[in-house]
Amino acid sequence: MSSEFGKLLRISVFGQSHGRAIGVIMDGLPAGEKIDLAALDAFLARRKPGTSPLSTSRREADAPVFLSGLENGVTCGAPLCAVIENADQHSGDYRELADKPRPSHADYTAFIKWGGMADMRGGGHFSGRLTAPLCIAGGIAKQILSRRGIFVGAHLHAVGTEEDAPFPLHPTPALFDAVAAKAFPVLDDCAGERMQSLILSARKDGDSVGGIVECAAIGLPAGLGDPMFEGVENRLALALFGIPAVKGVEFGLGFGSARLRGSENNDPFAVENGKIVTTGNRCGGILGGITTGMPVTVRVGLKPTPSISRPQATVSLSRGDAAELIVQGRHDPCIAHRAVPVVEAVTAAVVLDLLLEGNHGTF
Repeated sequence: MSSEFGKLLRISVFGQSHGRAIGVIMDGLPAGEKIDLAALDAFLARRKPGTSPLSTSRREADAPVFLSGLENGVTCGAPLCAVIENADQHSGDYRELADKPRPSHADYTAFIKWGGMADMRGGGHFSGRLTAPLCIAGGIAKQILSRRGIFVGAHLHAVGTEEDAPFPLHPTPALFDAVAAKAFPVLDDCAGERMQSLILSARKDGDSVGGIVECAAIGLPAGLGDPMFEGVENRLALALFGIPAVKGVEFGLGFGSARLRGSENNDPFAVENGKIVTTGNRCGGILGGITTGMPVTVRVGLKPTPSISRPQATVSLSRGDAAELIVQGRHDPCIAHRAVPVVEAVTAAVVLDLLLEGNHGTF
């Protein structure tokens, strides 16, 4: 199933943006794990639309209803199923798009693959709306991991050409919490103000802008992951590319390593308090697909939102000739800041799956 990832912890996302509901199934969760539903709601609120002029004005409660797998707030071993009902759809805004596919959007490829039968209202199953159920799964995973001393956090690394400060060599849970508590998830608030100005400028011009999210997982033991095709990078990249609008994933210094000499790029080993560490982390906490015990760091690049109100060249699928498109409706001028908790969620879900695998399905 293409909308599913994980090995021992299988996570499946379902629904369409303007359908009755969207949701997630988590199969393989350990039993007996208490889930703080208030904390989960707070996590979901970090990506919720309609809270700022920096995002779409679509308003959704995003309140999950648990149909199975959770009894009295505790996992019971059965597959967990949660749904979020859609409420604030303006499907009429998308009527023209059934014939005129948006440039850089999945409208055209979905039309070809499913013979014109795909429900593409609001982006359908390709919509960023589907990141809400991902956050349910990841929010639960984050709570389970934190009890094992493993924490996942992220910040908005860049919007367009404006960049935030990078995570330090050893991020802390307190730093993650501080960023998560902010209305705009950056380390350097001055950089954040420049990013917000760039987003608002794009909105004013009827345009959009992309961004980069940096995420780190701390507290992971050394030795998780396998070569060649089951490495930690492989597993994370597979899931992270499932987030709508993601076009690039790099670990540690990523493509920057290609511009260095080995003497510059290598992370020297050292011993601190009887533990083997590296004095740098350009490898992103992963060597040969296996965790080193240092923080796992990943950056995710998100493209500008394809739905913009400026005239764009497209085609009429019914007539087979050139056409012009001006997208109507409510759309994000930038989705990168709302993607910060989504990247955390997906990373946490993959990390929990890896940890369960390393412990043969138990803790």
